[in-house]
Amino acid sequence: MSRAQLYPSPGPTQGGRRGIGRLAAPCYGGRVSDRPKPPPKPPVVVELRWEGHQRLAGRAGGAPVVLDGDNEAGPSPVQALATSLAGCMALDVVHVLTKGRLDLRGLGLRLVAERAPTEPRFLRAVDLRFVVTGDVPADRVERALALSREKYCSVWHSLRPDIALTTSFEIRAPAAAPD
Repeated sequence: MSRAQLYPSPGPTQGGRRGIGRLAAPCYGGRVSDRPKPPPKPPVVVELRWEGHQRLAGRAGGAPVVLDGDNEAGPSPVQALATSLAGCMALDVVHVLTKGRLDLRGLGLRLVAERAPTEPRFLRAVDLRFVVTGDVPADRVERALALSREKYCSVWHSLRPDIALTTSFEIRAPAAAPD
């Protein structure tokens, strides 16, 4: 392989001067489009069995699962869906904030969902209220929420596109360490 093939010319640059105003090549040695794609996620497998009344039990990815339309032994299927959405977005926010090396000390949230009044009673609107504890700038929390909603949360992207989703947050300072 020739030197020209290994080190192709970057082409014209700002002002016509080579090397000035030119961005360095990414550290992985190629264009973003040349990056190898990560392998696909394995399929999601859920196995359930009816246990009478409105109760289903089984396993999801090896973990035990109970769904109960009567809300006695576990969440209803719709509550489980809402829990999945809340959990997916919360884990995305934690990931983005900790990856940004921010002082995240805790995160909690409350989800309130409005359902359609008639069958199939789908979710019409979802409000998520996050409580972030730590020295975390508000703009970074807003960015983490936006990334979750727009890019990362596979649960959100699997739902109906006409669901009105609102998010809000509150930042609390961490408790002072005892003397």
